[in-house]
Amino acid sequence: MINRVLFYNSGGGTGDAIQILPLIDTLKTKFENAKFFYLCSHENHFNSTLSDLNCKIETLNLDVKYFGFRWWHSLLIKNRIKKYNIEKFDLIIDLQSKIRNSLILKIIPHKYFISSCLNFKLSKPNIIIKKQKKINDNILSAVNYSFNTNYQLNEYDINKINKKFYIESEKLLPKNNYIGLSITQGNIYRKKEWPLNNFVQISNKITQANKVPVFFIEKKNKELKNKIKELIPNALFPEHETNLDSPALVSCLGKRLNFAITIDNGIMHMLSLAKVPMISLFGPTDSEKFAPEYKTSIVLDSKKLYNTKNVSAISVEDVLQAAKQHLNFSY
Repeated sequence: MINRVLFYNSGGGTGDAIQILPLIDTLKTKFENAKFFYLCSHENHFNSTLSDLNCKIETLNLDVKYFGFRWWHSLLIKNRIKKYNIEKFDLIIDLQSKIRNSLILKIIPHKYFISSCLNFKLSKPNIIIKKQKKINDNILSAVNYSFNTNYQLNEYDINKINKKFYIESEKLLPKNNYIGLSITQGNIYRKKEWPLNNFVQISNKITQANKVPVFFIEKKNKELKNKIKELIPNALFPEHETNLDSPALVSCLGKRLNFAITIDNGIMHMLSLAKVPMISLFGPTDSEKFAPEYKTSIVLDSKKLYNTKNVSAISVEDVLQAAKQHLNFSY
């Protein structure tokens, strides 16, 4: 019987959390009587930024606010377990793959432990499976091996989102001629952004096709929003025209789009919840690991196309050709 499950994520932003929503939803369905907990370096996105997606999960607070554990945390964790009287977990799922983090995480009392680190060699009991690229597939395969099950990954049910976000998205984008564009990155440590001038050129083609470019720009980036508005007068910025501020709204706005063009960022994952037809642009990050995977998700990866991690190597023509070939876009 599985009564207590702990997910550990050493860091990661909103997009990383969204990516594992289907996995959490699947295991919540299969272990329906279990209580689920989340241990992370910073905030529990499911109870804060992503609370409107209605996949809440309790926070296990050990007062360790680092991006991943440090070796001296092994002593600290032992102290916290006693101090907070942490009960034994039936299952701990390690969502990262750093040896140090996994070894320290194993200090927390548990029955089953699943980690892809060292090709699952740190798992308990032993897991002998082929490691997969997608984190959800990887972990679910390990769960199936451990419990002799054949669970299939659920798709996130976007109908869980409060209807107010659907109503607001229809007000903001009332027509059916919109193409979404997402150009900014949250993680500043890798250069994932595609040149703004390229998006301007794409927007001009969108306008020629009698479509409207819709930019997903956070309210805090008002200066960038104003700059784009000067360059593309007919551009829309729906997030700046509402009092609602939530990834749930972005997902609902996605349902109003013909398709989207985006770099690898949180918006990409928010739109993917709605299965928005999209072209995602990858450079330094691993598209096989992070890109949304469904029929109308088109990936352009500079590493595969041009053998470089510089996403700027992807041309405007590459994107337009992909839109024409896969998404029936013409201008």
